[in-house]
Amino acid sequence: MKKKKNRDLEKEYPRHQFIAKLRRLADALESNSAFTIQAGNERMRIPSNAIVNIEHERNGKAEELEFQLKWESK
Repeated sequence: MKKKKNRDLEKEYPRHQFIAKLRRLADALESNSAFTIQAGNERMRIPSNAIVNIEHERNGKAEELEFQLKWESK
């Protein structure tokens, strides 16, 4: 099996696209379903049992809020 490369990708989206992705994610979480999304050129399937958390970072006046999903890939 081909090993996946490590990566750290951050991409900005127009607000309407971000909202649409959040709605699809919320629907999947609410129905306990898997969620599929594309980030960069890679399509990912997030299983329904992924761990969900919220992370807040502060550095001086800069603040960041991240909604995270964590899972083990097969």
